[in-house]
Amino acid sequence: QMRLMESGGGLVQPGGSLRLSCAASGISEHILKYYTIAWFRQVPGKEREGVSCIKHTGDLTSYSDSVKGRFAISRDNSANSAWLQMNNLEPEDTATYYCAAKPFQDSDCIKRTDARDFQHWGQGTQVTISP
Repeated sequence: QMRLMESGGGLVQPGGSLRLSCAASGISEHILKYYTIAWFRQVPGKEREGVSCIKHTGDLTSYSDSVKGRFAISRDNSANSAWLQMNNLEPEDTATYYCAAKPFQDSDCIKRTDARDFQHWGQGTQVTISP
């Protein structure tokens, strides 16, 4: 059973940066290469929002309009890990951020990243942007 664990959240001032990490465990070495990975975020009372997606090969990424140009997703299948580099953070980025994975499909990271498509989830890490 795949387990995902996020880390790297915290409190930063507007304009600052954070790098979130997602570590996969409970799976065979290099098995993550068969999974699409995405980052979502959620604030209380709102739906979980897809922030970024990266295909299993790492050669296709996508971003929501709200983070495009500020966030960058990456992965290292040999390390069973993925990251979300977040720059120029804004108060509106405050949320709990989740890492998620699903077996890859050709359509991944092309259409809107939908939480309902992902089967494996981490516990989340809190990101707070405040002066």
